[in-house]
Amino acid sequence: MSAANPVLHENINHELVDQLTSAVLVLDKNLHVCFANAAADAIFSGSSRRLLGAPLESHLRYSSFDLTLLRNIALNQQSISDSDVSWVFHDGKSITIELNASIAAFKGLDTAILIELRQVDLIRRINQEQAQQHQREAAQQLVRGLAHEIKNPLGGIRGAAQLLNAELQEPEQREFTQLIMAQSDRLRNLVDRLLGPNRPSARSYQNIHAVLQQVLDVVSVNKPENLSISKDYDPSLPDLYISADQIEQVCLNLLSNALDALADQDGERQLLVRTRVSHQETIYGKRYRQCALICVQDNGPGVAAELKDTLFYPLVTGREGGTGLGLSIAQSLIHQHAGKIEVSSRPGHTEFTVVLPYLDDNAEEGAQG
Repeated sequence: MSAANPVLHENINHELVDQLTSAVLVLDKNLHVCFANAAADAIFSGSSRRLLGAPLESHLRYSSFDLTLLRNIALNQQSISDSDVSWVFHDGKSITIELNASIAAFKGLDTAILIELRQVDLIRRINQEQAQQHQREAAQQLVRGLAHEIKNPLGGIRGAAQLLNAELQEPEQREFTQLIMAQSDRLRNLVDRLLGPNRPSARSYQNIHAVLQQVLDVVSVNKPENLSISKDYDPSLPDLYISADQIEQVCLNLLSNALDALADQDGERQLLVRTRVSHQETIYGKRYRQCALICVQDNGPGVAAELKDTLFYPLVTGREGGTGLGLSIAQSLIHQHAGKIEVSSRPGHTEFTVVLPYLDDNAEEGAQG
């Protein structure tokens, strides 16, 4: 919009502003973009010509920040800050930014809104990794302590019920002791599931798409009629040195969670399974040359805000009747493969991404840490 606002552009030091690492936008009172520096061009993956003159919202498919609030800056002479803004562009690119907006004075423009943007995706990803690692370690310590306290008396209860069952003659009476034994076994299995596998399963080179197909075959048996399952696979993925059973369990847990999230979805329910190769990934501070990505995406309502920070804790669930073990077990199994699980969620789009580094049998010991 340089032709429409020549005075504004003359009063901005382009060379200085273009050297800033923060993105800078100037909007008019109608929230049309009047100026964008080089960092802003990079965020929007375009040129100033495309940005200038158009409403800011026209460049975005989704914004977690209500852009109409920017009008209040001009009306109330107040600034606005938000440290966790999610933007999705029309090409599908999504970013997380810190946004600061305030009133500004420029010659040639009656009302100007100055917006500073800083992309924080990498920082958030590192923080999310650290949070997940702390959750996993805290959960393991908690569960191991509880397991010791539960298993010992539970074994005594089952043993006593077993002895009593052998002494009873009447079948009607033995039903009660058998019920005690069955419930004791159920609780013991629950504790074992919380603890996870005692040792990693045997591993071999596997085609991840074959593993995914087995999971999809299971899921497809009882899928609702208005559910469409799509696959977007990268055929160049080499075989992974994995425990097929464990990775199958992880994918089944993620797909089951997606189906549960879609249970009350109005209209078409969409589920997408995608695979990709990623290069130079950092997982818990360790750099890997190449990783496989397995993404499970649904168009459900998204993860509830109150669950986002504790999503991978055991016994945490947003579903009535859920055990809250699926994600905790999945995270434990992926950690044994030296990988991680990332989550991105907003209304209408939730995506869980499993990141698995390419390891061989010589690296197996390191993957078990």
